[in-house]
Amino acid sequence: MPPRRPRGESIIPMINVVFLLLIFFLLTAQIARPTPFALTPPDSRSDQPAPVQDVLFLSAEGELAWNEARGDAVWPLIRAAAGDAPVQIRADAATPATVVATHLAHLRRIAPGGAQLVVNGG
Repeated sequence: MPPRRPRGESIIPMINVVFLLLIFFLLTAQIARPTPFALTPPDSRSDQPAPVQDVLFLSAEGELAWNEARGDAVWPLIRAAAGDAPVQIRADAATPATVVATHLAHLRRIAPGGAQLVVNGG
């Protein structure tokens, strides 16, 4: 009878570990909607992250986006969807402050919870 060749190490335990790591990273990842256009939010010194919710995006050119709506079509949708939580605005850092202030004021009038400007932590 010919001598038996030694069996190599099984890779099943390594596959199990990789699979468990994959599940762990998928469950702990924060999945967010992509922004409708490129934004560079202004910086902040606060350590508290903003809670996840529907967001009003404001581009450097003043373009508005809320979910799938664009332009002035966002206002009726925000009015219908706004609850007690403040509506978040993610504006580009290059957006003029007067444009941001105008939209914040409009949000305060139509949303019962008011408005929050989301900025980068720093």
